[in-house]
Amino acid sequence: MKKVIDSLIIGEHTILPGQTKKIDLPVAKLYTDADVHLPIYIIRGKKPGPTMFVSAAVHGDELNGIEIIRRLINLKGFKISAGTLIAVPMVNVYGVVNQSRYMPDRRDLNRSFPGSAKGSLAARVANKFLKEVVSHCDYGIDLHTGAIHRSNLPQIRAHLQDEQTLALAKAFGVPVILNSEIIDGSLRDAAVENGTRVLLYEAGEALRFDEYSIRAGIQGIVNVLRHLNMMPKGRARKGVVNQFVANNSGWVRATSSGIVSHHFELGDQVKKGDVLADIGSPYGERLGQVLANKSGVIIGKQNIPLVQEGEAMYHIAYFKEDDEHIAEHIEIAEELVNKIDTNEGLL
Repeated sequence: MKKVIDSLIIGEHTILPGQTKKIDLPVAKLYTDADVHLPIYIIRGKKPGPTMFVSAAVHGDELNGIEIIRRLINLKGFKISAGTLIAVPMVNVYGVVNQSRYMPDRRDLNRSFPGSAKGSLAARVANKFLKEVVSHCDYGIDLHTGAIHRSNLPQIRAHLQDEQTLALAKAFGVPVILNSEIIDGSLRDAAVENGTRVLLYEAGEALRFDEYSIRAGIQGIVNVLRHLNMMPKGRARKGVVNQFVANNSGWVRATSSGIVSHHFELGDQVKKGDVLADIGSPYGERLGQVLANKSGVIIGKQNIPLVQEGEAMYHIAYFKEDDEHIAEHIEIAEELVNKIDTNEGLL
């Protein structure tokens, strides 16, 4: 754990143990000379403990995470008893305003870390976020969705060879955990160099709110905070979420260009050779079929019913477990999460 200090300093602000503070951290200026600020919400417990960040909208069109953080910090009875939570609902403020994945300089912020104080706009925002937020943290949860017209099943991606990271991933509580290599220039890459263990939560679709994904995300963050003893333990919940660890995954691509008829959905279990979709012409002729190349579970799916040959259509996670009921466990988990009413207070 990083050195515990009484005074946490972010920008020009000092936050003491037991304090809660909202900060608008200047990151850059627009053409109009108006400042753009990074919104940061800090909750500090009175007791010493780990420091964890939760971030959303590193890609500006991925909105689920914004709603997850908004609901989380407004939960009735929500408080941090030990350590510090730093919540950043919009990292790429520019992208959120423009409903765009990218920064105004057309760079992907999640490929711009660690950045530079004197670099491009994306590099400056990455550098500011890394220095002012991530550098203080032992742990982090970065919230993402699928791209435009693509949905992701709620899943945790992480470097699972690290035992502490694997324990955090399991504590989050979603059924699917995917071992994911760290990408150069990503937030996770910079965080690891900083000694910060990070979970990547993927769920839902860009520019859309998905209620199941939002509720699962809120519950998952609370689960991790409790696992780290930053929050009091909650009441025992009915039902158990069975978890499955996938060491790898792959995309199945369109064999033809045309109009798609899907036969499987997110969370469905498929076997090698299953016909996932038919691709037809505007006249109804079948032009091709999309087949599962391995057995697994669909964790990502293209939603638009039009494809070009070679386009990625289904993201399938491959599991070591010879379990014929993975999809059934995913359905049970969805039922449990959908029963959660975040308006009632702490989960």
